[in-house]
Amino acid sequence: MKKKLLVVDDEPVIQLILKRYFDDDYTVVAQSNGLDALRWLQNGNQVDAIVADYDMPVMNGPAFIEQLRNSLVHRHVPLIMLSGKDETSNKIQCLRQGADDYMVKPFNPEELELRLQIMLRKVSL
Repeated sequence: MKKKLLVVDDEPVIQLILKRYFDDDYTVVAQSNGLDALRWLQNGNQVDAIVADYDMPVMNGPAFIEQLRNSLVHRHVPLIMLSGKDETSNKIQCLRQGADDYMVKPFNPEELELRLQIMLRKVSL
């Protein structure tokens, strides 16, 4: 059975790249902002991992992390943040708030896949 990956990004190109790259091993669900993603999760949907953008309309990445980590049901879901910003302060903010990893765009999908595999392996232990 395929694992389920939630992609939260307002850029359709990023959604498409991740859907195509991960389609063989994951069921990929895309949402365009943090608020839509939280609503989708609150409707009873479960995921194995989340990849979310830092800069999004409506609810940005840091606000999404905060809400996700305050959720009783989804607080332990592995979360990788993507961002076009390579600023140490943004990385630290996301990691302090509970992101498991932070990658800078443009990114290599193969590296993202390996990071996801490592996180999911740790969760299954």
